[in-house]
Amino acid sequence: MFKCFFKYQAVIAVVLFALSCSNTNNRPIIKFSEDSSSIIIKNIDEASLFQVKNAYQANADALNLVSVLIKPGDLDSIQDELEVPGKVKILGDSLVFNPDQPFLKGKEYLVESYIGIKFATVGDLIMGKGKQNLKAQRQTLKR
Repeated sequence: MFKCFFKYQAVIAVVLFALSCSNTNNRPIIKFSEDSSSIIIKNIDEASLFQVKNAYQANADALNLVSVLIKPGDLDSIQDELEVPGKVKILGDSLVFNPDQPFLKGKEYLVESYIGIKFATVGDLIMGKGKQNLKAQRQTLKR
């Protein structure tokens, strides 16, 4: 009886370990670099990184992988979010956004990216839970 119990316990442990390693919550991480001079997007899954690298090699100048916007403050007369111009580079398994002008202290920046966003998994398609439109991953960073 105990042999059977230990066998099932081992099988259950292996199954739980395999399920915990799935990438359902592995969204890319968006944050400032340590000196706040650039924005880094890390934790990109291999398939998305491969697609980004291919698109980047094909036409790096016309590629809009990341949008960085300055959020207006409460006292700003301009109430529109202004886009921050800059360049994107791929360094290893991360994307780095370097602005043309340094980020301003005390300002909030909205970072939008479609990297790693999935339309639906196979299970979602079977269950009819596919998304009709993709929503960008949005992260607000304060300098």
